[in-house]
Order: sequence, then structure tokens, then C-alpha cells
Amino acid sequence: MSTPIRKTDAEWRSLLNDMEFFVLRQAGTERPGSGALLHEDRRGVYRCRACDAPLFTSAAKFDSHCGWPSFFDPNEKDAVTYHDDDTLGHRRVEVRCATCDSHLGHVFPDAPHTPTGLRYCMNSVALSFTPDDASA
Repeated sequence: MSTPIRKTDAEWRSLLNDMEFFVLRQAGTERPGSGALLHEDRRGVYRCRACDAPLFTSAAKFDSHCGWPSFFDPNEKDAVTYHDDDTLGHRRVEVRCATCDSHLGHVFPDAPHTPTGLRYCMNSVALSFTPDDASA
């Protein structure tokens, strides 16, 4: 894992648009089905939109029919951190970028058809995508 990135809210606001700031820095959620990366099917890497840290690969992406991009495992075990989230009156596990502490989404143990049994339900606006052929 790289050195953690720390910025003030004003610094983050200068780098992110309003929706990105809402999701990444205020733990908001985009509307289901609205994300640009939901149906992305090319091979590549999904990165944190705030700091560009690699988080997930297309090999771990699957269609969970939940309305958000879903993955069964992060790119590296230490790419994300986990935090208890009781904001909706029941326990969930929030997923944050380990590099910049930005909110990405939540992880649920409800995908028995995947190798890990987990569904990392990520906000599309929290991610950027770099296709494998981008360097070619």
C-alpha cells in the first residue's frame, strides 16, 4: 500500500465534481442503474476516482443485478479498508479506498456463486476505468 493521501475538504472539492464529492467524501450513494461503469465489459482496471489507486480488475467484476458495479474481490487485499456502517438502522460494511480514505460502497456476503461469496457493491462515480488496451 502506498502512503495515505490526506487533503482538506476544500482541496477535494477543487478536484472532484459535486456528485463525486458527495459519494467519495460524504459517503453518499448514486442512484441505482445510473452509473457509467455499470455495464462496462472491457478488460481493465477500476481505480479510485479521487486518487487513482488501483482497486478492482475486470476479472473480478460480475453482474449482480443490483444497479451498481459489483466485484467479488479487490485487486489487492490492502487496496481497500472496511468499516462498520449502521447509518440505515442495520449493520453494513462500508468499503473505502485505503490510499485516500474515500467512500466507495459496501460489501455484502450474498454472492455464493462467486469465488469469494462476496459482492463489493461500488458506486460507479467513485471509480474510473482504465482499459487494458489503453497503454497500447
